[in-house]
Amino acid sequence: SGFNIRLEGNLGAGKTSLTRATLRALGVSGRIKSPTFTLLETYPIDASLDVFHFDFYRFETPEEFLDAGFRDDFAPGHITFTEWSEKAGDCLPTADLIICLEPSGDGRQASLVAKSVLGLNVLNIIKKQWPSHAEH
Repeated sequence: SGFNIRLEGNLGAGKTSLTRATLRALGVSGRIKSPTFTLLETYPIDASLDVFHFDFYRFETPEEFLDAGFRDDFAPGHITFTEWSEKAGDCLPTADLIICLEPSGDGRQASLVAKSVLGLNVLNIIKKQWPSHAEH
């Protein structure tokens, strides 16, 4: 599959803001919308890479994930950011990286957990970029 990132945190924790900042860093210009009501927003990065931003907050049951046909979107050539992944239950493919956001003073505290070799590789790159913030 592609690279699957699960974003965890309460309402207003900054999940969409983090996704928006990442998309800007990847070169996306124009409006970046929250998928709260559309469930999915798609952002082509180049000919071989798309970023999918999911928000399953409105799901009542995990079967809604299967009924919506989203499983194919978790494929090679795609990066997925998923908010409220617990609403899709076990139907959702395994995450490569889990990012948990919590309010902290005037900002946010992020905890990152790698769940695959790919996730660990990305986590190590992040630690090299911000070594003073990495837990030892």
